[in-house]
Amino acid sequence: MHYIKRVLEQKLERYLHRFSVVGITGPRQSGKSTLLKHLLIKKYRYISFDKGSNRDLFYSDPTRFMTTYDNNVIFDEAQKVPELFEYIKDAVDEDRKNYGKYIITGSAQFSFIKKITESLAGRVGLLTLLPFQYAEMPEKNRVESIFKGSYPEPVTLNYLDNYDWYSSYVDTYLERDVRTISDVGDLRDFKKFIGLLAANTSQILNMSRYANDVGVAVSTIKRWVSVLEASYIIFLLPPYFKNYGKRITKSPKVYFYDTGLVSYFTGIRNQELFEAGPMKGAIFENYVIAEIVKKETHIKSQADFYYYRTSVGEEVDLVIDYKTHRELIEIKFNSTFNSRMIKQIKKILEKGDRGFLLYNGKSTSYGDDLKISNYKDYLI
Repeated sequence: MHYIKRVLEQKLERYLHRFSVVGITGPRQSGKSTLLKHLLIKKYRYISFDKGSNRDLFYSDPTRFMTTYDNNVIFDEAQKVPELFEYIKDAVDEDRKNYGKYIITGSAQFSFIKKITESLAGRVGLLTLLPFQYAEMPEKNRVESIFKGSYPEPVTLNYLDNYDWYSSYVDTYLERDVRTISDVGDLRDFKKFIGLLAANTSQILNMSRYANDVGVAVSTIKRWVSVLEASYIIFLLPPYFKNYGKRITKSPKVYFYDTGLVSYFTGIRNQELFEAGPMKGAIFENYVIAEIVKKETHIKSQADFYYYRTSVGEEVDLVIDYKTHRELIEIKFNSTFNSRMIKQIKKILEKGDRGFLLYNGKSTSYGDDLKISNYKDYLI
């Protein structure tokens, strides 16, 4: 399979010269193992704890295992052997100037980061690899990726049997990852919940409504949302308030890291169904915001993401807070510009902010602090 260069490679190379341990997290099938094998397989040994035999090898004699794999080792899916982190800590503390000694990866975000926080704080540089961002995507696949997704394998196969790939991915995710992360109870109800989220992507997360629709408690919905966040299926966008307390108490909006999953759950299999269907605006908004999140995550910009909504319903789709300035972004599927599209941005732009309308039309300037931009020009 042809390897596609990843933006994260540059940051990874720097981290290998700055940290004793480099951790890479991200969803299953985002390309973590492929990236590491392509760049480092001649320098590093590779051990996957997805294999039961490797887990057994560790647990049968951990000390001997760590003596054997003592330097320049990639431990894939490390969260499946929680005790490993303490052994790595001890090995690193005895050899603190040996940068790039270990690379560890994990696809279950919260458990992976929890073990790092407990055992490897101050010793590890943490990176995240998400599915292909726009700049990494082969040019011929970029338009289709809006509704067909950006996971590396289906992209490199030119979306051959794309629906079947997502069907297998969902089944594998439910059977392997969900049961590992949390006991979700009835997997059919959990899958139904994911489908409801997909049908309402880019919308406010109303947990009470979902609890009624699925027939479970609100507390169950909250736990399921955490599971989906932990495994990089969805991310939540909180509302923007200068009062930080309000950001926590107000309802977030929900988005999928990969819009191919949205299409799978909502029955969109081709461009005709996408463009003729009622969800094209919501999917396009999800796609653009997810691409921006990927772009900023892969360069580790430390930006924070919000949506903006006033008490009277005035809304801007995305606020990117870079700490030094903000970018306010409105997203429209339209190809024809209309001044009404930027009405809300103009109302809330402050000194130092930059505003963007991202749409399918031509890019043009609209004053010093506001640009009308084709989404492709912004994402590249």
